[in-house]
Formats: sequence, structure tokens, C-alpha cells
Amino acid sequence: EAVTAQRCREGQDHSDNLVGKETDPLSDKLSDQNARCKQLEEQIRRSDEVTCNLQHKIAAYEREIGMLREELLKEIGHLEERKEEAVKAAASCSQEHVQSLQDQFTSEPGVQHTLTHTHTPEDTISEMSEANKDLLEKYRKEVALRRKYHEQLVELKGNIRVLCRVKPVLKEDQHEEGLAVVVTTDLNNESALNVVSKGKGRTFELDKVFHPQATQEEVFQEIEPLVTSCIDGYHVCIFAYGQTGSGKTYTMEGSVENPGINQRALKHLFNEIEDRKDMWSYTVSVSSVEIYNEVLRDLLSKDGEKLDIKMNPDGSGHLHVPGLRVIEVKSFQHIKKVTRRNRITFGTQMNQHSSRSHALLTITVLGVDLASGSKTCGKLNLVDLAGSERVWKSGAEGERLKEAQNINRSLLALGDVIQALRGRQTYIPFRNSKLTYLLQDSLGKGNKTAMVVQVSALERNVGETLCSLKFAQRVCKVELGPAARKIESTLKTSRARTLSDSNVSALRLDVQ
Repeated sequence: EAVTAQRCREGQDHSDNLVGKETDPLSDKLSDQNARCKQLEEQIRRSDEVTCNLQHKIAAYEREIGMLREELLKEIGHLEERKEEAVKAAASCSQEHVQSLQDQFTSEPGVQHTLTHTHTPEDTISEMSEANKDLLEKYRKEVALRRKYHEQLVELKGNIRVLCRVKPVLKEDQHEEGLAVVVTTDLNNESALNVVSKGKGRTFELDKVFHPQATQEEVFQEIEPLVTSCIDGYHVCIFAYGQTGSGKTYTMEGSVENPGINQRALKHLFNEIEDRKDMWSYTVSVSSVEIYNEVLRDLLSKDGEKLDIKMNPDGSGHLHVPGLRVIEVKSFQHIKKVTRRNRITFGTQMNQHSSRSHALLTITVLGVDLASGSKTCGKLNLVDLAGSERVWKSGAEGERLKEAQNINRSLLALGDVIQALRGRQTYIPFRNSKLTYLLQDSLGKGNKTAMVVQVSALERNVGETLCSLKFAQRVCKVELGPAARKIESTLKTSRARTLSDSNVSALRLDVQ
């Protein structure tokens, strides 16, 4: 029994030794895990502190923007009051002056005789013009100041900027009926135009209205700052909208002798890149597609390969077009050769060379700051939409009828997107057409967008003109929020760039 007991004790000791050897590594792992948990908890605590600080800064920026909006609205209200006072004062002054002259002319015969010889009607008109010149000048200054504050308010809200261009009456139109001009612009107010329909006039207020004699250069000067902001790392979209034959393609593409927005924007882009070559290094790439009958076609491939739009597999949430040809370009001349395209056009009763597809030219600009190493990614989308038209008026049949129906359906989808954005709805129907799906990155929050609405001044097109201008007014009221710069900073400069950037959207991205 003693021997048996001894053996049992020895066996127990052996088992304890084995268990001890097995539990030692587990204890070490447990200690490591506890230390790791403490480190993670410390990191989470620090992240919470950073998040809290950023949220405070966001709230401060939002309060500041709110105050600025209120101040701008008050200033605009004051300017409106001053404008009305100036107009009333001018009218009152003119009436008093005319009444004074009438009193003089109807006084004694001798005085009337003297005035008749010394005060001609031309003199009276000249005196009235001089008296009102100062008031008119003040009024114009008030209008300019009002527009400046309005543009600042639009920039804060991130509104889509809407420009309107009135097509001049061409020689080829003069032999047809319905040539009465029913659209007029105001020389003293470059934000308004008047349309007469069925004997009634209606005034439309937009961001900028170009008169029929406006040049291609004048139009481009209005959107030039948007092109520059693309180089600074913003996503920009400029598109032309309007009925077929209203001049959209001329405004966007122009002619060899008188190029439009596309060529001028590209030339300006490369000039800016040349000016910054000592501080920044840029890589420019280009792609070009058209949407015809809801089919996406690559205009830079030889056979016009058909493509599809999908979400990028990298998880960024951005759109991706598999198989799309993207070409890196080195100069303005190079990009001119690359972007020659064979776009689909056919004749209708409304336009002998009607564009039957939506064309989209995309320029991507990647920049690297040579001093800090920070990177920017800007994108410029130049869109020439197919012309809207009423089927019964265009005389479309067969294949042309199918084209017109697809064009109108996609433009209707664009209207639905604009309406949803204006109403700040949670669901925006971008996927209802290839056009809106492709423009999702441009019409979404944090981007800079401008629309050039083209209208005809002729009575025969007044129905289409009113539809275009009503749509333009809805677009004016869409708020995309402050533009977000796409910038990737280095480790040393990222926090400084993030905290010093007044862009609230960028701060929100950092918090996320």
C-alpha cells in the first residue's frame, strides 16, 4: 500500500508538471491579449477625442456658414430696397422735371416764345438724360453688387449655376414662318429675360443671361473659374440643355474658327498647368463616350465599343465603366487629336443636323505638390445633351421616333433627379437612365456644376423655350452643398490641411 501510494503521488506530480507546462503558453497569450486590448482601448479613446474635436469644429463651421448666409440674405434684402428707392427716385425726378418744363411752356406768351427758340426738344431730352445718368449709374452698381453677394450665397449653398444663351436668328431661318422674336434680354439686368407667349409676358431670373450677340469667349469667361477649380482637385460638370437646334453643340464644341467651351476649357487647363509647373506636377487623362438609345458607346475606340456602367469594385462607392479607353495626354494639341469623334447625327423637321445622342467628354487631372507631396484628383465633365423635341413637331418616324423617345425619356429622368435633389429626398433616382447614372458623380453632393440652357428667340419655338426655362429655374434651386476638394495629404501635412480647410464636407469625410 505504501508503494502504491508513493506511485500515485509521483503520477499526480507528473500530471501537474504536464498541465503546468501546457498552461504557461496560454497564460502568456492571455497576458498579451490583455495588453493588446488595453492598447486598443487607448486608441479608441484617442479616436473618440479626435472625433469629438472634429465634430465641434464642424458645428462651429456650420454656425459660421449659417451666420454668413443670414448676413448675405440681409444684404441682398437691403440692396433690393435700395434698388427700389433708386428706381422710384429716378421716376419722381423725371416727372418733376417734365412738369417743370410744361409749366414753363404754358406760362406767358413771351416766355413761351423765348423758350421755343432757346429750348428745343433735343435740349430737353439731353437735360433729362444728364439728370438720370447718375441715378442709372448708381442702379447699375447696385445690381452688380447684388449679383456679387448672390454668387457668394450660391457658392456657400453649392447651387448648380445656371446660364442662359439666346440663339440669334440665322439667315437660313428667315424664309420660314413664326419668325417674330418673343424672347428679349435686359441690358441693365444680365440675370433676367422676358418671354411673350399668347400675348402675356413672363420674366425668368437665372444666374446669367447672354444676349443673342454674345461671343463664345464671353460665354467661356463665365465658366472659366470652374475649369480652374478642376485643377485644384474639385469634380466639375458643365452641360448644355435645350431643344434640338437651339445651339447646344455650337456652344460646347463650336467651330474650327470659333471654338466652344470644350476646346477653350482644355486650352485654359493646359495653360494653368504650364503656369504651375514649378510647384505642381500634373497628369491629364481623357475619355469620351456617347449615349445613343440607352446604349453607352466609347468614342475613343476604333469600333465604338459598347460599354456598361457599374460600381467600382474597390469599395469606394464610385462609378466604374469596365473597358472604357482612357488616354493620357501631354498637351492641348495632343488632346485635340485624341478627342476627334464620330457622333451620331440625323436630320429632323426641327434641325437638319440634330445630335441624336448625349456626348460626355471627361478630363481627369491628378496633381502632386512638389513641396509637400500632397495629391489632388480633379475631374471635368463636359456634356452636350441631345436636343429635346416634341415628336409630333419633329416629324420623327421609325428609327428616328425611337431615338426621340429615348432622348426625351432620359431628359425626363434628368428632370426627376433634379426634382429629387431640390426636395432633398433621401432617394435620388440616378439609375433610371444611363445619362443620369453616368452623371451621378457630377450631380451628387460636394461637386461644382453649371448648366447652359439654350433657347430660341423665335415665336414658333416658344413652347420649347418655356419648357427649357422652367426646367432651368428648377435647376437654379438645387443645392449640392459646399464643394469638396479631393486631396490626399502626406502624414505631416494631413492634419494641418484638414483643420485649416474651411470645407465642411472634407471635415465630414475625415470624421467618417
